[in-house]
Formats: sequence, structure tokens, C-alpha cells
Amino acid sequence: MVNILKWNELSDEKKSFVLKRAEIDITEYMKTATEVAFDVKENGDNAVLKYTEKFDRIKLTKDRMKVTPEEVEAAYQRLPKETLDAITYAYGNIKKFHSEQMPEKMWFTDVDEGIMAGEKVTPIVDVCLYVPRGKGSFPSVLLMLGVPAAVAGVKKIVVVTPPNEKGEVDDAILVAAKLIGITEIYKVGGIQAVASVAFGTETIPKCHKIIGPGNAYATAAKRVLASYIDAGLPAGPSESIILCDEHTAPHKAALDWMIEAEHGPDSAALLVTHSKELAEQVLPIVEKQLTKLSDKRREFINTNFSTYGGIILTDSLEESIDFVNEYAPEHMEILTEKPFDILPKIENAGEILLGEWTPITLCNFLMGPNAILPTGQFAKTYSSVSVNDFLKRSSIGYVTHEGFRKVKHNAAVIAKTEGFETHALAVLDRE
Repeated sequence: MVNILKWNELSDEKKSFVLKRAEIDITEYMKTATEVAFDVKENGDNAVLKYTEKFDRIKLTKDRMKVTPEEVEAAYQRLPKETLDAITYAYGNIKKFHSEQMPEKMWFTDVDEGIMAGEKVTPIVDVCLYVPRGKGSFPSVLLMLGVPAAVAGVKKIVVVTPPNEKGEVDDAILVAAKLIGITEIYKVGGIQAVASVAFGTETIPKCHKIIGPGNAYATAAKRVLASYIDAGLPAGPSESIILCDEHTAPHKAALDWMIEAEHGPDSAALLVTHSKELAEQVLPIVEKQLTKLSDKRREFINTNFSTYGGIILTDSLEESIDFVNEYAPEHMEILTEKPFDILPKIENAGEILLGEWTPITLCNFLMGPNAILPTGQFAKTYSSVSVNDFLKRSSIGYVTHEGFRKVKHNAAVIAKTEGFETHALAVLDRE
């Protein structure tokens, strides 16, 4: 059963549920995340292996936790040529896009006579890339994380990803790693993966940052361990909004509405429109499309559309836009008659895709822009993953003797105003 919600007729409680989506339930996982994480801190590899067997149903040994070069090469040889070609094409587009994001390595400006200030940009020291697996293999996630990290110049890039049913990493992910040049890959996911890089174990190195989307357990672990490791942008269950008006083609709206819904039962896919007629036209198309899917994907979509997803009916296009900005979706498409007229009005969204020929699919995999985006309304303050997630800036200053004489009095006045005596003396007693 599909949720069809008339926004202005909903209770405040129901509106809150829609806006919070799966994030509303994240607290349920915090206790488990805390227990597992600090077991990993105390017992290292043994705890990681224990929870991999418990949660992933995979029994590994310490010597099998790290992917070997032979495994990578075997994966490269096994992968079908059309898959290799597609991943290679995506890699090229993603690298080109992120290379354009790179800032100047160093810059200066004359802020006043005798006073120079600027910045030096350097890569972060290391990073762990979290690549999920639970509902499928995601080489595109590794490309979206690994390419900007490599373009930024990060010297140590570590990957953690849950093992498949054979206790291995999927071939497509290993091939993506090979293209990027990543060689340090570990077969571990979930809470134990986040904890292992937050604290370090006998096998898995401690990292200063972890970034990448994960399930509710991985997301909870990042929050629990935020004081031990930089957890990057909040990237939880997938979410999308397809913004439509009375001119939208129902068939395309239905196709694109279903895209993010198939990620899992905790995803949130919304079709937002003021056109009741369009909403009615879309529903039978969705029913027809569902018959083309596997049982698993069909179940995901049905669950999604009856819980966190569905159709939001508004009273006007302006009200639909207001809803989008309040919701702050991870992915959004503008399928209205004049998408470029709507674009300036969208203030909060991880990505904004325009027109009927730009489905989320393209940007998810190979268009170039990054598809690792903030979820859970964090698009109001966070941006998509970029090279900037793997860079840091050091401020630089230089003052000549003449410049110093020009500013020392003002500096001393502010220092005294704030009660810092040695700050003042450092300039007043300098000559």
C-alpha cells in the first residue's frame, strides 16, 4: 500500500515522522554500537572476527582479514569485460569532475601594507573508506570515495567492506580499487569496521577519518565514536525526492521515484507534487514496473512506499518547493516543465538533477559528480563528498617590520580588551 499524504492535512506528529525518515530509529542501535565498539577496543582482531561471524555469518581468520594482491588480480581477470568497461568509464568521468575541484596549493594576499596572509592546502594524513555491501555490491561507492581521496593526494587510503557469503570482497569492488590504486582492503563491515579503524587492531590500522555510507549500525557506530575518529558527513539510508508538476510525464516520474526506493526498507523515496491527477497516473505504472523486479527489490519498494516513502500532495508548486527545502533530500530530481526556473529556489539538497533525461541512476554511477551525499536533513549544513573532504588548510601569515609597527597598537588594544596580558606584551615589548 502506497502512502499518499496530503501535507496540509497531516498532524504535526506525522509530519515529523516523514521529515525524520529512518533517522528517527537510529537511537535503537546506539547501545549495541557502544558495546561492540568498546569490545573491539579491548580485544582487537578477536572481537572483529567474533562480530563478523555473529552479524555477517562469515567465519574468518586473522590471516584472511586483509585482501591479498592475488585476490585483486583474480577479481580483475574474472570480471566480465562489459562490467570492467563500465567501471573504467565511470572512473574516468568521476576523476575528471573531481580534478576540477582541486584548489590552489598555496595562495597569498596583501591584507595591508607589509602584511601578507594566505593558505596552504595539503592532503589529510590518512582515511578509511567505508563501502557497504548488505544489499548488493557497490563499486560505485568506492569510486565516489576513492577517486577524490586519490586526486587530493592522500597517501594512506584504507578500505573496509563487509565480506560476501564466501568470505571475500566482491570482484567489482576490487577492480575499482585497482583502478584507483588502493591496495589496503579489509573484509570487515558494520560496527566492528568503524571501531577497528577508530582504535586500531593487530591487523587493521587506526585511521584519523572514516567516510562512506552505511546501514543504521554503521551510522550509530560513527556517532558513538565521533570523539575518536572524524566520521565525515552523515550518510545513512538512501532518500530521494522527485519534484513534479502537472506537466511531468507520469512514466518517467514513476521510473525515477522507484530508483532510491529499491535500496532497502529503511530508504525514503518521495514523489512530491500538487497534481493529484499525476499522482493517480503514476500508481498503475509503478504496479506494472514492480512485476519486472526480483522478489527482494519488490519487497524493498513496497515497504519503502508504505513507511518512510510515498507521495506527498501539496496545494501548489510553491508549497512543494517549500517541502523540498524543509526535507533537505539526499537526491532530488526536478521533473517540472521548466526545471531551470525551479533550480534557484532549491536551497537544501545533496544533489539537484534537472529534466527528464537526468535520472538519479546516471549521477549515482558515472556522470561525474559525487553520489555520496548527506542524508537525514543534513543537506542543510553538509555538502556532497568532494576533494575537500580529503584536504586541510593551514593559514599562513607574514608581517614585515614596517607592517608590524603599523598594527602593533591595535593588536595590543584588542589583547588588553580581552584580558590577555602576554598577548599584549608580545607586541609592546618587541622593539
